[in-house]
Amino acid sequence: MSLRAFKESLKPCQTQNSSSTQTQSSSSILSQIPEPTIPRKPPKSSLAQQLLRLQDPLSLQPPPPPPPPPPLEKTQVEEDEDDPEPQGCSGTSKVSSFQFDHTGPYEPLVLSHFPLIQVPASINCRLLPHQREGVKFLYNIYKNNHGGVLGDDMGLGKTIQTIAFLAAVFGKDGDCIDSTIPKRSEIAERNPVLIVCPSSVIHNWESEFSKWSNFSVAVYHGANRDLIYDKLEAHGVEILITSFDTYRICGSQLSDVNWEIVVVDEAHRLKNEKSKLYIACLEFKTLKRIGLTGTMMQNKIMELFNLFDWVAPGSLGTREHFREFYDEPLKHGQRSTAPERFVRIADERKQHLVAVLNKYMLRRTKEETIGHLMMGKEDNVIFCSMSELQKRVYRRMLQLPDIQCLINKDLPCSCGSPLTQVECCKRIVPDGKIWPYLHRDNPDGCDSCPFCIVLPCLVKLQQISNHLELIKPNPKDDPEKQKKDAEFASAVFGPDIDLVGGNTQNESFMGLSDVKQCGKMRALEKFMFSWIAQGDKVLLFSYSVRMLDILEKFLIRKGYCFSRLDGSTPTNLRQSLVDNFNSSPSKQVFLISTRAGGLGLNLVSANRVVIFDPSWNPAQDLQAQDRSFRFGQKRHVVVFRLLSAGSLDELVYSRQVYKQQLSNIAVSGKMERRYFEGVQDCKDFQGELFGICNLFRDLSDKLFTSEIFELHEKQGQREGDCHGREQESTKITCVKEVGVTSSSMSLTTDSEKALSSQPVLKDVGIVYAHRNEDIVNNRPGLQGTMERVIPCNDSLKQPPTGVARRKRREGTGGKENVSVSMDRKRIQFSLLAKFMGMGEIEFSKWVVSAPPLEREKVIQDYKERNKKKLNSVDLL
Repeated sequence: MSLRAFKESLKPCQTQNSSSTQTQSSSSILSQIPEPTIPRKPPKSSLAQQLLRLQDPLSLQPPPPPPPPPPLEKTQVEEDEDDPEPQGCSGTSKVSSFQFDHTGPYEPLVLSHFPLIQVPASINCRLLPHQREGVKFLYNIYKNNHGGVLGDDMGLGKTIQTIAFLAAVFGKDGDCIDSTIPKRSEIAERNPVLIVCPSSVIHNWESEFSKWSNFSVAVYHGANRDLIYDKLEAHGVEILITSFDTYRICGSQLSDVNWEIVVVDEAHRLKNEKSKLYIACLEFKTLKRIGLTGTMMQNKIMELFNLFDWVAPGSLGTREHFREFYDEPLKHGQRSTAPERFVRIADERKQHLVAVLNKYMLRRTKEETIGHLMMGKEDNVIFCSMSELQKRVYRRMLQLPDIQCLINKDLPCSCGSPLTQVECCKRIVPDGKIWPYLHRDNPDGCDSCPFCIVLPCLVKLQQISNHLELIKPNPKDDPEKQKKDAEFASAVFGPDIDLVGGNTQNESFMGLSDVKQCGKMRALEKFMFSWIAQGDKVLLFSYSVRMLDILEKFLIRKGYCFSRLDGSTPTNLRQSLVDNFNSSPSKQVFLISTRAGGLGLNLVSANRVVIFDPSWNPAQDLQAQDRSFRFGQKRHVVVFRLLSAGSLDELVYSRQVYKQQLSNIAVSGKMERRYFEGVQDCKDFQGELFGICNLFRDLSDKLFTSEIFELHEKQGQREGDCHGREQESTKITCVKEVGVTSSSMSLTTDSEKALSSQPVLKDVGIVYAHRNEDIVNNRPGLQGTMERVIPCNDSLKQPPTGVARRKRREGTGGKENVSVSMDRKRIQFSLLAKFMGMGEIEFSKWVVSAPPLEREKVIQDYKERNKKKLNSVDLL
């Protein structure tokens, strides 16, 4: 059966009376079928449960399997759960090679009546509600002759929304299989559309266009560019796709074309106003510019200006105005000791900025759109203790002349000069281990000395934090660099050099796979044993290829079946690796390079994600998590970010928190706790985060991150006291959502009874742990007022059923106020902590360490106290 014939069978019959009778009878039968309810999301698993598994992973039995589905009719084909065949289609062959998910009525989506602009019914019936809203947004900015940003999270279908919007503008009928190529006269009615995207996703754009509509698509990339350009000039192309690199090189030729619309995928690549790509994109003549990105801001608030000044020139004023009016007040207002006046001004500017951005931006998250179709995700940050050998090597690294020169750069010079050391005698480091190699052709140094060695020194510190083998010479490097790395390794290993097998790369399989000298791998070993015993599938990320090699040997030694994907994996093999991992029950682990991105890596069969080493850019770690947490995921996803406590990893993560908070403030208008004293790009307020001295500070004798959060916890509690009475009136005792489930407390195995914080944490190698969502996104945004956060008493006495929750979502256009549930969790957790007389962070540590019976007793006491209060209120 062709797709056209299949769609005709879906259309309602208009003439035959007999068929109408059948329709009525069938509808009456359907009305008797109970409406399926969406299952309630399971509570988040607590870190305590994860640690319990490490004691005896088989003591926690997996949940019983769901009841088997009713038997299928003989004529019905058994289908893959992830790729269902449309109802009403018989036979063993599928309609097409892509998933036809009938999610809406077979009718067009009208965007404009005069003239009639509509998304064809064959496309609209496959769109989710949030995707229809996205198409409307794109048409509104197109109609108003300006650009905008579609900023949905990764995995929400930004490509599909763009194609549906273009199909409406070009008047396509949506048929993609039985349709012929449009006539040249039809093509010439509108100017062509240019899509600029990373080279790794060009094929994905081509594939999606062929699946969803019948455009004339050409790729301006590679050796045949001239032929494609000739075809473009002859009006034989509707959609032209090119890569960032190609456009940067040949942009002058393409910028002269009168484009109808310009679409830039992964538009955050336009964050740097000095890049050649950004300068080239400014040459477009059309004002109808669309940016697609899930991370509009990654590092700095000024990145927002660069992006929106491209899609809608002048919308945010001049660059200097934006910096003075928005950037500086928001950054200084987030300082932990900022005066009240600064905080008030920052709040006003934040609201104003969000109001302006919303005119040109549509931003949705997974929780807001398809959260009810998924089982949720939690992001755990695990601070692993480095091995004693790692700590000694790390300290020796900090004592090298190279790093000491950077640390003491602002001290007076020892020669008696009034200048600082970096301005006088210590500008170069001829006795260093890193500086001489970088300046082997220039012994007098360069113009940026000694700051040119900052990045190489940071790389070495991160390597020590991850695995000591990484600082040894790489056989693939040139001999001179290998010699330099061998000298460096000898200097930092010192008297411990025999413990690591010398200063050359370890060729021993058993040596590389041994976890004894690596704190992160020691914790990973414990977690992996627990997860595999429970039948979990794991994604294991690292940005270092050499680290992936070591982890690969570790997996082989442990006998785990795994797949691997990094930058050297051919593009045409990547999808087959992904499909094999998703479909094969025997595949337990997927090793992936964090930098080997691109679309198509939908690893929804995995429910455990491990990020072995953090990135300075928080978006990279968040995108890695989303490889598993996306549409089609049927299990609860738990993420573990492994950090080496007391190392540079802690500073990297703290900067991630800082950047995420600034992004939430500037883009979403949320309220964030003020943890840090440092202000980005401000030398007067470098605080604990910024500046060279902080980068190379010795943190091995302290809990840097936990101390920061504990220091400002009381400040956050004081700021929340104004809502204390309202919070007390909620009387919420649903402790499941804060990770202390009643089921976990009722377990009384010997291993769980023996659980106490210190022995277990010490055995696993965990110094400190928390959930990232408990640190970031602390309070609701502008949309989440306290009236919406705090439910009425009736709703507390009887929680809504699954059907009621679904109807409530449908009544709000498919969006659930996820911030409400998140705020409830924080309120519940805060109330429990207050009941125990502890701060939130102190209470979270107690939850991890306390025996189950003790936790259960606390909850029972808390419930009894609330009942007494409710009874006293009723008597009054």
